[in-house]
Amino acid sequence: MSRVGQKPISIPKGVDVEVADLSVTVKGPRGAVVTPILAGITVEKKDGIVRLARGGEEKKDKALHGLNRALLQNAVLGVTEGFKREIDLVGIGFKAEVKGRAVVFSVGFSHVVKFPMPEGIKVEIAPDTKAKDITHIIVTGVDKQKVGQTATEIRGIRPPDPYKLKGFRFVGEVLKKKAGKATGK
Repeated sequence: MSRVGQKPISIPKGVDVEVADLSVTVKGPRGAVVTPILAGITVEKKDGIVRLARGGEEKKDKALHGLNRALLQNAVLGVTEGFKREIDLVGIGFKAEVKGRAVVFSVGFSHVVKFPMPEGIKVEIAPDTKAKDITHIIVTGVDKQKVGQTATEIRGIRPPDPYKLKGFRFVGEVLKKKAGKATGK
């Protein structure tokens, strides 16, 4: 029995859930998210609660049951509260700025790096309160997967160096610094 899949999803006020054959559309104050229904899963909406049921008792069916429930729950959270990931730029002279629907990074390369924002994702640059550099990036959106994927692609522009720990890092990310070359015997 999937414990996650059995939990009902309560629908808050201001959120509309439409169940179709192969997808569920969740609309709320922040936007809309379409979640596909996986094979063997049925969705039932009744009295402000969404319940999922599975067609079989195989291990794969149980796993998909919990997965589909988690995806629907994330869709409901996304249209009500939204999701965000924060990234810090660590390095001398590293900075970022938003120009239209693209983010322009100056991160120690011989050229600037332009990163186009995906549809439905908002990228903001917040100045660090202690320094005057613009080194804090906030990625927000209603789709949890898109927010995480966009933040990971931004981090991939300049991942942290293992020796000096310069580069992009997620807020709260713990990095392990490598020791440099031994200086004598």
